[in-house]
Parts: sequence; C-alpha cells; structure tokens
Amino acid sequence: MSTPSKEATPETGSAEAGRTRDERWQISRRGWTVLLSFLIVITVGLVGAFVPVPFVALGPGPTYDTLGAVDKTQIVQVDGAETFPTTGQLRMTTVSLKREVTLFSAFGLWVSGRYALAPREEYIKPGQTEEDVQQQNVKMFQDSQSDAETAAMRHLKKPMKVVVAEVTSGAPADKIIEPGDRLLTVNGRAIGQQDDVVTAIENTRPGQAIQIALQRGGQDKSVSVTLGKAPDDRVQGFMGIKGIDRPDVPFKTTIHLQDVGGPSAGLIFSLAIVDRLTRDDLAGGQPIAGTGEIDVKGNVGPIGGIGFKLVAAAEDGAKTFLVPAANCAEAKADPPAGLQLIKVETLDGAVKALEDRKAGRPVPSC
Repeated sequence: MSTPSKEATPETGSAEAGRTRDERWQISRRGWTVLLSFLIVITVGLVGAFVPVPFVALGPGPTYDTLGAVDKTQIVQVDGAETFPTTGQLRMTTVSLKREVTLFSAFGLWVSGRYALAPREEYIKPGQTEEDVQQQNVKMFQDSQSDAETAAMRHLKKPMKVVVAEVTSGAPADKIIEPGDRLLTVNGRAIGQQDDVVTAIENTRPGQAIQIALQRGGQDKSVSVTLGKAPDDRVQGFMGIKGIDRPDVPFKTTIHLQDVGGPSAGLIFSLAIVDRLTRDDLAGGQPIAGTGEIDVKGNVGPIGGIGFKLVAAAEDGAKTFLVPAANCAEAKADPPAGLQLIKVETLDGAVKALEDRKAGRPVPSC
C-alpha cells in the first residue's frame, strides 16, 4: 500500500496563499491606520500650537508708581512751578492683553486662573489692524493725560482756557478755525469753559453768520463763520468744532510713560499732579493704587478689568485701592485679602478720601 503524499494539493496551496495575502493586507491596513492616526495627532498638535484662535486673553498687567520714575525719568514732571516732596506710592494699574493666542496657549492661560478669555472682535473690530488699535490706545492715553492735568488744575483752582480740539471736515468752521486755536468769544459771548461754546450758539439758526475772536500762535484774530444745519437735525446753527478746557498756567506738566494705552490712568495721574503741587502728601508714606477714567471736570468714570487690576495692585504691595463708584459691585465681589477698597466719584472726593485715610477718619468704601 502506498503512503499518501504529504505535498499540498492544488486546493490546499491556494487556501494558504489566500491566507497569506489576507494577513499581508491586515498588516498593511494596520500600518496605514497607525500612520494616519500619527498624522492626525501631528496636525492637531501643529494647529493647537501655532494657529491663532479668535480670542484674546486678559490678565493682571504691570503697575507704575506715578510719584516715582521709570528708567530714571520722573513719570509726572512739573517744570516752572514750585513742587513739594511726596512719600509713599500712587500706583496706576493696567490690564495685560494678549491679542494673539493659540488653542493650546489659550487653554493654558485659562487653566492658570490668572487670565480670562474674550472674543477677539470685542477688542479688535473687523477690518482693524494691530496698528489701528495701537494708535487708538495711544490717542486715548494722551487724551487721558491732558484731561488729568486739566482736572488737577481745576481742583487747585487754577484758571482755565478753551482750545479747539477738533474741527469736523467739511463743516462750516473747516478751513477757518484750526485745532489748537484758543477761543476768546463766540457770537459775542466770552468763553471761559467748554460749555460756553454750546451756550453761545443755542439761539442761532442755519445760515446765520457769527463772529469768533480767537488766539492762534499768540496772535489775536477775528473770523466769521456762516452756520450750517446740524447733522442731528437740531434747529440751531452748526459750526462743527469741539472746544475743550485746558489749564491757563505759566508752567508745564509732562507725563513720561511709554507702551501704555487707554484712558483708565486718568484719576491716578490727576492725584499725582495734585500731590506734587501741594503740601498735602496724599499717599502719606503708604502704597496706594487705583484706576478710573477722568474728565476735565474731575468726574471719575468706570473702567474695564477691575478684578485684574486689584490682583496686580495687591501683588505689587498696595494696601489701598481707589475704585470708581460704578465698578464697586464688581470690585467687592472677590477682592484680594487685605486690600482696602475706597469708592470715588470725583477727583475732589478722591483727594478728601486720601486725606481722611491718612488722618484715620472714615472713608467711603465699596
């Protein structure tokens, strides 16, 4: 009897070959799956690490002692007038704004607890460039300095003058009146403060010619302006100028501070000017911080990011913080431990509160 052959039959060989092809395909498929997964992970990592998301990150920013110096230059400098020694600190506070954040960095900042995320369009409008935003912030900061000086001089009972801040392009006053002109009289009314300009044309009509006495480059000048129709359809005539109060004093106040934007340092700038020009020594040897927009009449307005500013002030050693009245509810929700919150509505009120604090008298609080 013959022994059966151990060689594979054609049918057996075909099955084994098929299994080999299936195994090769499975290995190949697993390899492609691993490779594809790897590529996805790499892509997500690159996107998360380098592609910006439509958010900005807000957090505590640097603080500056306005009674001190930066890079050996006095922040608030007064030339041509007697100044007095000061002690302590009057710290202006800022908010750090990170305009470019990626998915990973945004998550990391948020997890840290020191930063909050906000839609980018709230801070950079569609069509605006970074340069546009920077120029706008610088302009607001410069205007804040001028308004702070005016408010301080008004508090100190210094004389005021009214200068032209803006002339509307194409308005009746365009090409006749220029920014920087000092207004002396308008339509026969003496101009002592910016509200007088509005009052002077209250009873006028479009088409009426009025006389304006002004000072330009130290020279007195008289011009005539034929009033037009107001854009808001008011009945009275329209000139198209904006007058603003400025101090009429024989000395110069300069604020030296770079790379800071926005209007919220106005209150602290005003207090620093008052402190330098009086014997009061408002800080009284203590580290005091604060914030608040200020207008030429000394009214203190609300600002954004109060929580971040409180944290920055406390970390830089402040024990007292001046809070605009409209920000009090937010400020007292979660203030840093040991930081006294003083509520302020005007520059006059802020000066009195600091004097009362130094004397141990009660102060208005949030």
